[in-house]
Amino acid sequence: MDDDITEEMFIEHVVEQMESTNRDINALALLGIQATAYSNTFIVKEPCRNSPHTGWKFMMEILGGHEKRCHEMFRMEKHVFRELCDTLKGYGLKSTRGIPVEEAVGMFLMTLGHGIGNRMIQERFQHSGETVSRQFSNVLNYMSTFTMEMIKPHDNYNEVPNHIRQNPKYHPYFRDCIGAIDGTHVRASLPVDGQIPYIGRKGYPTQNIMAACDFDMLFTFVWPGWEGCAHDTRIFLNALRDPDLKFPHPPAIERTFGV
Repeated sequence: MDDDITEEMFIEHVVEQMESTNRDINALALLGIQATAYSNTFIVKEPCRNSPHTGWKFMMEILGGHEKRCHEMFRMEKHVFRELCDTLKGYGLKSTRGIPVEEAVGMFLMTLGHGIGNRMIQERFQHSGETVSRQFSNVLNYMSTFTMEMIKPHDNYNEVPNHIRQNPKYHPYFRDCIGAIDGTHVRASLPVDGQIPYIGRKGYPTQNIMAACDFDMLFTFVWPGWEGCAHDTRIFLNALRDPDLKFPHPPAIERTFGV
């Protein structure tokens, strides 16, 4: 009887040892898989954006080629592109390691002009997604500063504009007119669950952007971001009521709307 109990205990002990060994083997196998994945991800990296057709070569080809190509790629002529780069340099935009200002601005303009995503810019300019995103944000910051200084009234409106004063059809009836204002719809890219407020008469998501210009055809005010279904009058009145926006207006409008 004692022999039977001893044998049974021995068998149970062997089974427990085998199960313990299997657990150890499984743990080691899992550890090996994790180590391999870590090595492949962080240690043995296979280059992805390693084409010889680099972004800088692409920029030099465009800026040295036909005028039409620059306009198609960046929505502006070559001399305008170079002037924009020089202007942004004056505001503090600098070349970084491996990415000149011209290439950073090129990535920025191509993204805006064609509505393409980060991955397409990665492939065209042969940079990582993080680099593309960082360069876009950097150019955007300097562009915003430049825009705030450029899109503003260049007149104090103390005198009637020459365009009005010298034309009997307009003067004195429009002596307080300082320019033209209108809204324009620009297509917007939005998550599906946020599109409805931006769908207006166009039938697809848009921003309703209000813009004003003077008689020299220079923009003096631009207000983007409104939903496509927003009425022009609503946007206009909100612009008048918010002093922080610095909407341009002569004293007559100030009195009329009580701003």
